[in-house]
Amino acid sequence: MGSVHSLLVSASDFLWGFPLIVALLGTGLYLTIRLGFVQFIHLPRALRMIFTAPRVGGQGEISHFQALMTALAATVGTGNIAGVATAIALGGPGAMVWMWVTGLLGMASKYSEAVLAIHYRDVRSDGTVAGGPMYYLRKGVNNRFLAGAFALFTAVAAFGIGNMVQSNSTAEAINGAFGIPHWITGLVITVFLALVLIGGIKSIGRVAQIIVPVMILFYLSAALWAIFTNLSLFPEAVSLIFSHAFTGEAAAGGIVGHGVRESMRYGLARGLFSNESGLGSAPIAAAAARTDHPVTQALISMTQTFIDTLVVCSMTGVIIVMAGVSDGSLTGARLSAASFDTLLGSGIGSTITSLALAFFAFSTLLGWCYYGEKAIEYLFGCGLVKYYRAVYVAFAFVGAVTQLNSVWAFSDIMNGLMALPNLFALVMLAGTVKMLQSEYFGRELTGGQAAAVPGTGK
Repeated sequence: MGSVHSLLVSASDFLWGFPLIVALLGTGLYLTIRLGFVQFIHLPRALRMIFTAPRVGGQGEISHFQALMTALAATVGTGNIAGVATAIALGGPGAMVWMWVTGLLGMASKYSEAVLAIHYRDVRSDGTVAGGPMYYLRKGVNNRFLAGAFALFTAVAAFGIGNMVQSNSTAEAINGAFGIPHWITGLVITVFLALVLIGGIKSIGRVAQIIVPVMILFYLSAALWAIFTNLSLFPEAVSLIFSHAFTGEAAAGGIVGHGVRESMRYGLARGLFSNESGLGSAPIAAAAARTDHPVTQALISMTQTFIDTLVVCSMTGVIIVMAGVSDGSLTGARLSAASFDTLLGSGIGSTITSLALAFFAFSTLLGWCYYGEKAIEYLFGCGLVKYYRAVYVAFAFVGAVTQLNSVWAFSDIMNGLMALPNLFALVMLAGTVKMLQSEYFGRELTGGQAAAVPGTGK
């Protein structure tokens, strides 16, 4: 078993080496420039649109808000608590800066993914839709092999990043905080997961629009409480994060020092694990939104990365650095819990962390099941979806009761394999994104309606 774990770690290290990091950042930077810094110029407007976007016509199965909440459900998960802690434990405080870089540049990637997913989606006679990188790879890039490869990687990746990692981390946290056995947590997760998934994307959307805002507000409230009750530690923590990102000097206050290379690697890897920008997962949910133009939903979709990384992950990271307990002995969710305990009092922080992790992980299980289902549907048709769903639910229980030392490495590998064909498509189809963007804002400036029929891209 040790040899398998070593092999997975080696494969993850190779895949997440310099070339992929350059490809991810390079694609985000290229799209940022090509699209006129859309994520910076239009972010305030996009944030307002989350709640004020009009009910427009167009095809789709769920609302703008439900599509965003479904995508957020899949991204705001253990990566925001355990992943951030792992990045800091292995890469030092400076890893936070590189996570922010993935978020800022990743917003352009997320925006482009959503534009393409809606433009090239399939709209069926019964009103159901299907979209995502496999569709814009096939229709836009005209490469069926890469489309199939992406779908395969997504269907498999769902069991790692979206399933076993989530249930395992939840069971560990609940057991540590309340002493509840892993199998009980696994059983509860399995039952509730099955009840929601049986209704498909409409059921997922309805649940996501309730649970996601509540869980994010709960966690942010707790994090702000921890920060403001220990405000004197905040300036030093921020200074440490920025200085360590570029100097690699050993940190003070009991935090282990790490080099710049480690800060970059783990910050970028865990940043992508959390916000999934460039992976091509989120546009699968965006494609289901009812909209009259791809850019309308794309503006809303790019806020997902901002909320996930620039807001939620930042709170976790700042609290860990403020607490100063990252001495190498703790990592993952236990480090986050210990940091909250240090700032809020023993037992209080770990309870908050465990509850937040449970909600985050459950929502991620929902979102990623939908991603995996749509990938299976693309590969084999709708007939196998119900069987995939059943296996997915069963693996949630397996993940909760099994020691999964290799799951993080496996998840990183699948993430990287998903990213490769998707990044290729984003670069190849950047001109199409630019054209649709110019059309949308051009009509708006001239007083016309930005209404292109979505789902008809060839």
